[in-house]
Amino acid sequence: MSDTASAEVFGGRVLVWHSEEGWGVLASDALPDRVWAHFSMIRAEGFRELIAGQPVTFSAEQAEQDDYHWRAVSVWP
Repeated sequence: MSDTASAEVFGGRVLVWHSEEGWGVLASDALPDRVWAHFSMIRAEGFRELIAGQPVTFSAEQAEQDDYHWRAVSVWP
């Protein structure tokens, strides 16, 4: 996985979050596609989870992950 210094940073929101599976989908008006995110990329203490509709800042890289063309490298709630 790339270093966060080389990834672009975007403002956006959580579209959907699957707590039981630990992943979700983010969106930003600055990107043409949705962004896949894993709970391990959330920069927070304790149990790391996001909520649909929540605003977030995230860095992302172009990568193939499931059916997505972008993957979050870091997510800041």
